[in-house]
Amino acid sequence: MIEHEVLQRVLKRTLASGGEYADIYVEQKKPLLIQFDDNKVEKLISGTDCGAGIRLIRNGKSVYAYSNDLSEKSLLYLASELTRAVSGLEQNAVLDLRTKSPSVSFDIRLFPSDIPVENKIALVRKANSAARSHDKRVRQVTVTYSDSAQKVQIATSDGSVVNDERVHTIAIIHVITSDNGIIQTGYEPAGGFTGFELFDEISIEELALKAADRSIMMLTAQRAPGGRMPVVISSEAGGTMIHEAIGHGLEADLAQQGLSVYSGKLGQQIASPIINVVDDSTIPKKRGSFRFDDEGTPSQKTVLVENGILKGYMYDRLSAMNDNTASTANGRRQSYKSRPIPRMTNTFIAPGNMQPEQIIRSIEQGLFVKKMGGGQVNTITGDFVFDVQEGYLIEKGQIGDPVRSATLIGNGPEVLKSIDMAGTDLGFSIGTCGKDGQGVPVSDAMPTVRIPEIVVGGEV
Repeated sequence: MIEHEVLQRVLKRTLASGGEYADIYVEQKKPLLIQFDDNKVEKLISGTDCGAGIRLIRNGKSVYAYSNDLSEKSLLYLASELTRAVSGLEQNAVLDLRTKSPSVSFDIRLFPSDIPVENKIALVRKANSAARSHDKRVRQVTVTYSDSAQKVQIATSDGSVVNDERVHTIAIIHVITSDNGIIQTGYEPAGGFTGFELFDEISIEELALKAADRSIMMLTAQRAPGGRMPVVISSEAGGTMIHEAIGHGLEADLAQQGLSVYSGKLGQQIASPIINVVDDSTIPKKRGSFRFDDEGTPSQKTVLVENGILKGYMYDRLSAMNDNTASTANGRRQSYKSRPIPRMTNTFIAPGNMQPEQIIRSIEQGLFVKKMGGGQVNTITGDFVFDVQEGYLIEKGQIGDPVRSATLIGNGPEVLKSIDMAGTDLGFSIGTCGKDGQGVPVSDAMPTVRIPEIVVGGEV
């Protein structure tokens, strides 16, 4: 995208007044969004955004500047402005930039840019028709399709240049139903680091029907009972709990600032011995995958918790420098307008050794969570509240009647220490994770697990 000689000159200018490290992030992104609502296309947004950001790290602090002008003159001006923000002896940086090759490869069979927009609109129409014709209690259907092709180039003062291309394709379906004054919603997403072949692998109509069925079922479900009880969370529920209850707390910047319940607990038992937590950006087709992170570090698999012991945090370059360690390829940013910070990629609890059916049969009376909703967590204390989108009573080891309006209320470390069964299965969910005003694509997952006792919010 930008010649190596230009990148070298800009990096040298950036380091002219001192600094331990500098990098340049160049991005070109072509997104498309189609939102189908009220039986018509409500939004169709496309375009191209490109620009570059330059960062300088000195004495554990960073300064950052960006522009949508990729000319050498503009980039040298940005570099000069950064040098004004630091003080120190002038240094003569010697740079010999070498292109790095990725250690993983992700194949895209059908690039979304090669598919006519008319075909994408026809796809969302199919989903809308399938959901609306399914039941007369369906009141509203919103189908969102999005794809993006992002090309990045990253040059670093340690002498490397990397290039990556990231292709994401997503479909999200919301269904609202109502009957006798009760209103319920159903939600189903699909997608990841994949092309339009996504829709050869999943049926958009079946996705819509699944969202509609969940919403319809909840119309007649009884209110969930409240109180302390055993809970089984299905692998189908997705990894919302692992993402919120422990994931954010293991991002190194929060841990270093004392804003995590896991701060200073390296090597300590923070979860049940059967719990292993992994962050892995190398998994094909997952939404949080990439060849290089947004600082040019090759993607990798990082074991965060092993047999319940905290083994490490998720680092970007700056937080790694502050802890005198190496980046774990978790430096991520929303765009060239944002500085990189430690973020999750594909984060999950590894599968255990029990069959999911065994776990359910072990409960005399409790709650089975098939699908999680949204939630929030206090990273300092670990306290959380999560909505249950689809839940059922467990009675004498069998899944019983559906219930609605349930919430799970607890504390992340306490719940992780109490989990005493983990299934052999593993189910991923997708999302866009927000932090410090930035959103990045992620996936998270967990096997079916048993929590012997947790507070369920519902009717008492």
